Amino acid sequence: MKNIIKKTEIYVMSTLGKEPTGHDWWHADRVRKLALHIAKHEPSANLQIVELASLLHDIADWKFHNDNEEIGPETARFWLKSLKNVPEPIIIAICDIIKNISFKGATVHHATLTLEGQIVQDADRLDAIGAIGIARAFAFGGNKGHEIYNPGEEPIFHNSFTEYKLRRASSINHFHEKLLLLKDRMNTQTGLDIAKARHQYMLNFLQEFDAEWNSRF
Repeated sequence: MKNIIKKTEIYVMSTLGKEPTGHDWWHADRVRKLALHIAKHEPSANLQIVELASLLHDIADWKFHNDNEEIGPETARFWLKSLKNVPEPIIIAICDIIKNISFKGATVHHATLTLEGQIVQDADRLDAIGAIGIARAFAFGGNKGHEIYNPGEEPIFHNSFTEYKLRRASSINHFHEKLLLLKDRMNTQTGLDIAKARHQYMLNFLQEFDAEWNSRF
């Protein structure tokens, strides 16, 4: 198991490297650490699935591959099969998590996840909020050419994944359309406990941003 994890770490490092939008190796590593922390409070969780799915969850994100939702799980499957000794049920479970943990829009139905999937989803969402989440939001927005803020643009709560994928909102709107919604969508109590403080940190940031934008001294 340790050898599989080590090889996967090296693979993810070499693949994601210094990826500039916040979906890099360090993101994968933080998600892994958060997921394993949450899993300590969920004793029936399979830690091998949790750790490998965390490391591989962004190995080929649809956002950077022509909106191809299958490329992530397909890439993970190819890698895991190449290791020779990962059982097929484990591979299936990991690929299912990678396929289904993404946020798809405020009002879009999300797939039912296994316990391991719920843990990895919570960890991934926790890394999208708080101080690091703020940094990642602006790194992603800048890389994609999005405005920091446009006061004439109203948030949209998407009714379909297609609508969500096509949206090119300002980085500030991304907080309202996704990031501020994540606290109340945590699957585990541990995830929710961590999310509360990170959520409040974002609210404080947005309050300060609004004050500075509107020259309230």
